[in-house]
Amino acid sequence: MYQYGFFSAKIKLPSDHTAGIVVAFYTSNGAVFEKNHDELDFEFLGNVEGQPWRFQTNLYGNGSTSTGREERYFLWFDPSKEFHRYSILWTAKNIIFYVDDVPIREVVRSEEMGGDYPSKPMSLYATIWDASNWATNGGKNGVDYKYAPFTSEFKDFALEGCRFEPIKESPDAVCSEEAGFLGSRDYAVITPKRRTAMRKFRQQYMFYSYCYDKLRYPVPPPECVLVPMEQERFQETGMLKFGGSTRKQIRNSRIRHRKRPRVSTGSDQA
Repeated sequence: MYQYGFFSAKIKLPSDHTAGIVVAFYTSNGAVFEKNHDELDFEFLGNVEGQPWRFQTNLYGNGSTSTGREERYFLWFDPSKEFHRYSILWTAKNIIFYVDDVPIREVVRSEEMGGDYPSKPMSLYATIWDASNWATNGGKNGVDYKYAPFTSEFKDFALEGCRFEPIKESPDAVCSEEAGFLGSRDYAVITPKRRTAMRKFRQQYMFYSYCYDKLRYPVPPPECVLVPMEQERFQETGMLKFGGSTRKQIRNSRIRHRKRPRVSTGSDQA
């Protein structure tokens, strides 16, 4: 297990009809802390053939599963055609999600979050599973196993951070040096150039944010930073308004995906 760290892998997703399938790259400690687990998620949501993959990021702290912190996005590429790198930086101060070299989301720890901020040691997982009841169009399109096997490839894992056994050791005693090392790494800093790239990504590809979902959260959770230019693009459901800037991207993705050949990728079958 790791007490804070940088977790990264190159991933290639299944192709063709993947409705109901979820490919997950995440950290969790649910096997150790069953009733108050922490979690950081990349979850890639399959779709009907000809429609683009979507994905979401999420986090839980101290078993706070009743407070979902999902953001959902499209990608600017077809993730079933080639490998792309997906990364999670987790420190005592902040969490950053990356796609390739682009930071797409940052969560800054605040006192108001309390135990909702993930703070216990976690392990890294990669899975592919059947989520027919929610993953595609709210559960309207489930997994069709005539398209099986569904395969996803993972390679070039990068894990940096403080490894220790939570039952035997104290993180304060063994992780202070690694925490400083983690904070000094290039990926730990969102430079002005990266900040601009993150803003552009969120403007062009984010289509749902829990921070703008007034029906779920009349008062946004404490870590939410409401950006006026971003906020005006979303409905009170947290969904992008009709005619938002992802429309052209979605239309182009549908055209690109319409004639995709069937591809059989590596391991991790569902």
